[in-house]
Amino acid sequence: MQCEIIFSSVKNHTNITFVSSWFSIFVEQKLGMQFKHPELLYALLLLLIPIIVHLFQLRRFKEVPFTNVAFLKEVSMQTRKSSQLKKWLTLATRLLLLACAVIAFAQPFTSKSDVFNKDKETVIYIDNSFSMQAKGSKGELLKRAVQDILTNFPEDEELTILTNTETYRNTTIKAIRNDLLQMSYSSNQLGYDAMQLKASKFFSKEENAIKNLIMVSDFQQKSKPLRIIEDSTYINRIVQLKPVNSDNVYVDSLFISGIDPNSLTLDVTVKNTGASIENLPISLFDGENLIAKTSTTLNSEGKVQFDLPVNKAIDGRVIINDNQLQFDNELYFSINSPEKIKVLTIKDSENDSFLKRVYSEDEFEYTSSELNRLNYSDIQAQNLIVLNELKSIPNSLITALHSYTENGGLIIIIPSNDLSLNSYNQLYTKYNLAKIGSLSPQEKRITTINYSHPLYDGVFDKQINNFQYPKVNKHFPINKNSGSAILEFEDGKPFLQNNENAYIFTASFSTENSNFKNSPLIVPTLYNIAKQSLKLPDLYYAIGRTNNFDVNTSLQKDNVLKLTKNSLQIIPQQQPFATKTKLTTNEEPSISGIYSIKNKDVELKRVSYNYNRMESSLIYNNLNPLDSKNIASLISQVINDLKSDSKINELWKWFVIFALIFLILEMLILKYIK
Repeated sequence: MQCEIIFSSVKNHTNITFVSSWFSIFVEQKLGMQFKHPELLYALLLLLIPIIVHLFQLRRFKEVPFTNVAFLKEVSMQTRKSSQLKKWLTLATRLLLLACAVIAFAQPFTSKSDVFNKDKETVIYIDNSFSMQAKGSKGELLKRAVQDILTNFPEDEELTILTNTETYRNTTIKAIRNDLLQMSYSSNQLGYDAMQLKASKFFSKEENAIKNLIMVSDFQQKSKPLRIIEDSTYINRIVQLKPVNSDNVYVDSLFISGIDPNSLTLDVTVKNTGASIENLPISLFDGENLIAKTSTTLNSEGKVQFDLPVNKAIDGRVIINDNQLQFDNELYFSINSPEKIKVLTIKDSENDSFLKRVYSEDEFEYTSSELNRLNYSDIQAQNLIVLNELKSIPNSLITALHSYTENGGLIIIIPSNDLSLNSYNQLYTKYNLAKIGSLSPQEKRITTINYSHPLYDGVFDKQINNFQYPKVNKHFPINKNSGSAILEFEDGKPFLQNNENAYIFTASFSTENSNFKNSPLIVPTLYNIAKQSLKLPDLYYAIGRTNNFDVNTSLQKDNVLKLTKNSLQIIPQQQPFATKTKLTTNEEPSISGIYSIKNKDVELKRVSYNYNRMESSLIYNNLNPLDSKNIASLISQVINDLKSDSKINELWKWFVIFALIFLILEMLILKYIK
C-alpha cells in the first residue's frame, strides 16, 4: 500500500516539465508578471529532489529489545503523528525555498506594457521656425523646448531628432547636446503632414517595436488647415507650446508708389497684432547711414512714406523696435542704378509713334528701323524686338529671329492687313504656332482677359466685366490650342497669344482697323512684355520661394555669377544667353540681407532677400477637436509618460527575501518541533 502511494505521487510529479513550461505564461496572464530569463524556470524540476528525499526515506531501523510490548506500541503511535507533521512542514518550506530561489534567478518584473522584449523607437520633431522665437513663461519657446528635452530624455537612449533644417538619425542626446544647444531658427517650415511622412521613414519595419513620434511645435495657423496623420504603426504624441503674449509688430512690405523728376516715394506698411501703439519709431538706412526717421500711431496697420533721390543706388533697410519676434523687425531692399531695356522695332513705314510713347526713354533704349535698312547684327543686342505690321518677313529675318529668341530674346508680332500669309506662317512654324488663316472681315470685340497670366500680375486690383471693349474690323483667325491665349474675342478666338518667346497679335493696330491703341489695355500689355524681356531684380525677394531675375551681362566660358554677402558665397542656378543671364534662387540664400551679384570680382548689381512674413501673425491652431489623449503642453509630461509606460518593477529581491524567510522557517521547524 505504501509503495502504491509513493508510485502515484511520483507519477503525478512527472508532469512538472509541462508545468514549468507554462508557468511563465500563467503568471504573466494572471499576475501581470514577466521574466527576464524565463528559460531558468526549467530549474523548477529540482523540486523533485526534496519530494523524492521525503517520500523515500530509506533509513535502516535498529532492533531494540523491550520487555513491555504494549507500552512500545503506545509510544510508537504518539510519535508517528508528530513525525509526519514535521516531515510535511519541512517538505513545504524546502519546496518554497527552492522555488523562490529559482524564480529570483529568472528575474521577474512587472510593467504597464510588454516592453522588455520589444525595441523602443522614438522620433522627435522640433519646430525651429521663426514663430518659436516668441517668449513663453520660461523664455523663448524653442530654447525652452530644447532644454526640456536635454533635461528629461535619457541621454544614452537612442532616438532620432528632426527639425525643419536638420536630421539627427539614430543618435543619443549625449552625442548631439551641443548641436541642440546651438540650434538656429529657420525661415522654412515643414508642413505638418509632410513632416509626419518624413518622420515615418525613420521608423524600422519591425512590427513588434514600440514607436513614438513626438511633435513639438506652437502649431501656428497656416494657409492650409492643420492635418495630423493617424498611423497605426506608431503613436502620435503632440506638445503644443504657446507664448504668454501673442502681440507682435512687424514691417510687412514696401513699394515705390510714385516717381517724379527729382525723387521717388517709398511706401512702407507696418502691421500690429496687439494693442494700439503711440508713436512707433521707424528708421530708414542706406547701408549703415541713417537717412530718414519718422514715427506713426499704429492700430492694426499703418503706412509711412519716405522720399528718396532718383537715379541713385540704395542699399535700403527699414527698422522698427519690437521685443516679441525679432526676424520681422527689419526689411531690406535694393535700388540699383537705372538700367534701360533695349527695344528694337522693325517696320515698313513711319507708324510706330504709339510704341515710342509706351517705351519711353526713362526706362527703355528704343530704336526703330525700316526693314530694308535693318542691320542684322543689331538683333542679338536687343532685349525685345517688335515686328510692326510688316507685309512680308524674309527668310533671312526668320532665321535671325529664331536664333535671337533661342538666346532668350522676346518678339512681338503685329500683323499688317496686307501681309504675306506664307512668310508669316513660316515664322509661326518656328514657334510651334498654328498657321493663321485668311483675313476675316468680321467685326469682333476683345472681351476676355486672362487675369492669371504672368503678363497681368499686379495690373488689376479685381476682375473687370463691364469695361469699354476695344474692337477690330478685320483679323487673322488662328487656332487657340496652339499657344496660351492672353486676350480673346467674344467668340473665344485669340487676339493676343503667347508661345515660347513669341507674342502674337491677330489683328492690325492701324486706326482704320482697330481702336486698341486707345484702349487702357495697350500700355500694360506692351510694357509688361518688354519688362519680361529683361526681368530686372525687384526691390526685394522672399526667402524660401522660387525667385527669377535677369542680369544684363553675357558670361564667358566657364564663368559663373555669385551672390556674396560678407564671407558668404552662393552660386545660384543660372542660364546664360547672348545678352543676359537668368538667375533662379530657391532655398538659398537662407539668411536675410543685401547680396552683391558678382562676375569674378566685378559687382554687377545688388539684390535683397527677406524672411517670409507668414509667421508674424501669432494665431494658433486649436488642437481640442483632434480628440487625442496624447496632447500636452509640456515636453517633460510626455517624456515622463513614456518612462511610466516602459517602467519596470523588478521583483527578484522580494523572492530572495522569501527564500531567506523559508530557510529560517525550516531551521526553526527542525530545531523546535520534536
